[in-house]
Amino acid sequence: MYNEPLSMNKKKFLIIRFSSIGDIVLTTPVIRCLKQQLPNAEVHYVTKSSFRSILENNPYIDKLHLLEGNDWKKLLEELRAEKFDHLIDLHRNFRSMRIKRATHVSFTSFNKLNIQKWLLTNFQWNVMPDVHIVDRYLETVKQFGVVNDDKGLDHFISEKDKVQQQDLPASHHAGFIGIVIGAALETKQLPTEKLKELCSKIQHPIILLGGPEDKKRGDEIASVDSIKIYNACGKFNINESADLVRRSKFIITHDTGLMHIGAALKKPMLSVWGNTVPAFGMTAYYGDDAVKDKRYEINYLRCRPCSKIGYHQCPLGHFKCMNDQDINSMADTATEWAKKYR
Repeated sequence: MYNEPLSMNKKKFLIIRFSSIGDIVLTTPVIRCLKQQLPNAEVHYVTKSSFRSILENNPYIDKLHLLEGNDWKKLLEELRAEKFDHLIDLHRNFRSMRIKRATHVSFTSFNKLNIQKWLLTNFQWNVMPDVHIVDRYLETVKQFGVVNDDKGLDHFISEKDKVQQQDLPASHHAGFIGIVIGAALETKQLPTEKLKELCSKIQHPIILLGGPEDKKRGDEIASVDSIKIYNACGKFNINESADLVRRSKFIITHDTGLMHIGAALKKPMLSVWGNTVPAFGMTAYYGDDAVKDKRYEINYLRCRPCSKIGYHQCPLGHFKCMNDQDINSMADTATEWAKKYR
């Protein structure tokens, strides 16, 4: 970190976070607080072009810069021309280092706590601070007097991305539960048979949420009851899926991007945790809003967490962190909440 103080007339900031959906959504309090609390701040953000839709509707961002493929030459020329006063590195990897070296301006970097995470995943020795990642992100701007406003996360959905009533089956017009079936890696997902069991036991209309990669599995889950369960995986883009989250009574979700979008939209949720753990500091974040987040995790396993990200299959083969989940309890809670939330 350069120690040159930021003078009163400097105002142009660049926030750096290249991926992924959930991590980007978790940076939104930094964007909002910086913009609202520093009247002269001009806030720019750089990310991969594939995540444009997560940020393009954010009113607190003055300009969005995108890495198209691997076209670093174009991006670095664009960023150097902006003559930023300060960089806020919320990714801290070789890509963000490349930007810092190319622009030669002062910066603050997010502490990723890699040693603490390594100890937790390799020895189950938890020395992680009891601090949410949102507050750790906000540490990067405290030198400017910016503080957490406790308003939670942001996700903005444009009118064009709002799902029309006629695009959903009539059986779901009176209300539905959203179930996010996907996640970045398989060890963060309930197995298909567990999801089929869960859906069969919930007495309420369900919409399955996920990307095109989840469609085939969604079809298999929906085959349990094709009237009660509507498979929306792959039929809607990420912001349209976010709108379905917004319209749901509540969601059931793994530790994934739509979980954080759900938190930004103040949705109650049942969150299901497999190889990752809440101790990493990336739980659903609502700020000071009292929104219900009931977490399901298998705490007695000595092998958990096995990774801060996940694997394609359980390293030990038994996958107890998901196979031992209490599906009956989830279904009972979901049926009860369906009567409570409108």
